[in-house]
Order: sequence, then C-alpha cells, then structure tokens
Amino acid sequence: MIASLQGKTLAEQPLQLLHLEDCPADHKLLQHSLRQAGIVCRIRWADNLQDFTTEVSTNTFDAIVADYYLPGFTAMHAWQVLQQQPAGAQTPFILLSGAIGETAAVEAIQQGVADYVLKDAIVRLPHVLTRALEMAEARRTKAQALQELQNSQQQLAALTEHLQASIEQERASIAREIHDDIGGALTAVKFDLSWMVRNAHNQAGVLEHGQAALQMLQHALGASQRIMMNLRPPVLDQGLVAAVQWLAQSFSQRTQIPVQWVCPHTRLDEVGPALQVVAYRTAQEALTNISKYAQASQVTIELACDRDFLTVEVRDNGCGISATARAKPKAFGLRGLAERARTVGGWLDVSSQPGTGTSIIVSLPLHPPDCEGDEIDPRCTV
Repeated sequence: MIASLQGKTLAEQPLQLLHLEDCPADHKLLQHSLRQAGIVCRIRWADNLQDFTTEVSTNTFDAIVADYYLPGFTAMHAWQVLQQQPAGAQTPFILLSGAIGETAAVEAIQQGVADYVLKDAIVRLPHVLTRALEMAEARRTKAQALQELQNSQQQLAALTEHLQASIEQERASIAREIHDDIGGALTAVKFDLSWMVRNAHNQAGVLEHGQAALQMLQHALGASQRIMMNLRPPVLDQGLVAAVQWLAQSFSQRTQIPVQWVCPHTRLDEVGPALQVVAYRTAQEALTNISKYAQASQVTIELACDRDFLTVEVRDNGCGISATARAKPKAFGLRGLAERARTVGGWLDVSSQPGTGTSIIVSLPLHPPDCEGDEIDPRCTV
C-alpha cells in the first residue's frame, strides 16, 4: 500500500502523523493498525486542545487523525485551529470515532475534513489514510501547476509590455530618421531640381526630365510623410483627442467612408502616455480592419473619459466578423489589441454579428490596480 507524497512514498520514509485522542488504548490500537498495514510512520499524540494547538503550530504533519468527541471540545474545534496554520488547509484531517453520527460526519466532510472512519472498522484506516494522502498530493500538484502557469502568464505579460514599449520606441526612432534624414535629403534635392527646371529655358529635354523628377520627388516626400505618420504621428504629442481626430480624417480621406466623431468628455488630462498609445493603436487597428474587410459605409469613433476609465469605441455598419474568422489561429490583430490593453490593466470587447457591423471597445483604467498575481481579466473577449 504505497502512495506518493512530495517525492517520497509511504514505504520509503516515515510519515509524520498527529493523533488527537484522549484514550490511550485507542491510540495504541491506531499504532497497531498502521503497523499491520506496513505503513511506517512517526506518531505524535495529543489529548487536549491546547497540546493540539501547540503541535500544529510548531510541527508539520503529513496527516492528522482525530477522535470526534473529546473532553470539552470536538474534532471540529481542532479543525478550525488547524485552518489557522499556514499549511493547515493542505493537511489531510481524518476523523476516527466510535460515536459520530452520519449527519455529523457528512457536515464535517462538507467543511473540508478528508474522511471519517468508525473505530469498529479501524482496519479501513490505512486505506483511508493512503487515499487522503494521494488526494492531498494531487491538490498540491495542481496548485503548483496553477502557480507555475500564473507565473508564466505574468512573465509573458511583462515580456509583451516590454516588446510593445520597444516597438513604440523603435517606431518613434524610425519616424524621426525618415523626417530628419530622408525627408530632409528629398527636400534638398527638390530645391535643386526646381532651380534646374526654372533655369532650363530652351533645353526642352532637361526641362521634361526635371519636371518628371520633381513629380517623383513629390511622390517620395508624400510617401515618407505617410510612413512617418503611420509609425508615430507627431500629432500624438498634442494629445489623444487631436491624434484620433487626425486618424479619423486621414481614414475618411483615404477610403471615402464618412466618420462620425463623438467626444462628449474632455477630461483627458489624467491620461498618461502609455494609455494614450494603447487607445490610439486600438483605433488605428480597428480602422485598418474596417478598410480591409468590413465593406462599411459609415464609421463612428467615440472617445469617452470619466473619473476612472478611458474608453474608445470604433463601430461600423459593415459585414461583421464571423465566429470562425475570430477563431482563426492567425487572427493576431484583435488578440494583439487585447493583450496590449491587458498590459495596462484594461480589456478589449469585440461585439459583432455577420451583416450587422462590428463594435470594438477598449476600456482602460486611469489608475490601474496592482495586478500582480491576477489572472487575465475574464471580460477580455476576442
């Protein structure tokens, strides 16, 4: 009869047991029963609540076996004392009594007691003890696995936040280089070509090529400006409202889809840079998806801010997103937005039905709580 217990077995190392019993004969009977079953254990004995409290507060036990009725208290009083200890909830607590009724036994198990055995059937105790130890070890293993998963999620969240910050920094750096280096160089070349065109006079060939070069340069300048704005629009430094308005205007000019802008609140002074970037990127990604897939004729962007939350909603009247499309393994856009929101304590909600349009809402707390140790917000749906 062997049970695994934190890397040891009942046959290899002695178990540390505590027996709460006021009858010496019954204590000896328990020792004999376990010895007969081949369970090697060290048993400490307590016959009153004070000694029991001292034992569980100064020693660690693999299991506790207790009589139900004792002078002046019951085993449930001892159970409550055990729960106050750091590892009390993980220690199997088995009732071994000759007087407990079935109702009392069921109530005790409902409160967390592992099992009960009648003294007349003490031969069952080794089996019950082994099963209780196995179940306790299973709970410990599960708790450890959940803790490791939680740690992994926290590490992933920290990595995601770091990567997002790195991406934004890199975007800002690239945008500055485009503006300062490429844009400056193209502008200088444009000035030189303009001078050449103005002074070409009767040289028709030079004039024609110069004008063509000017057109290409103008195109390159426009492209560099567009790329720079997509990477890190300077208007974002002027505040979230201005940045999202510029985003809406650019989208409408590019796609010819009208955008209704709703901003009933102006309390945006408390919105930090990190939240502004999350809100802006959510609106940007939502508009990108609309232009690619929605087939919409109307878009609404609503920006709201109260004392606790910043909320951005982008909705359209397009074809909607099917559940199959949202569940695709490579549908990283919405998942990325949800993870980005989660890194600042917020969550993303996507509401869509085929043919009825789509609504994407990101809610960001202005004062995010300490989320260390928390699981992913269940409201985050993608």
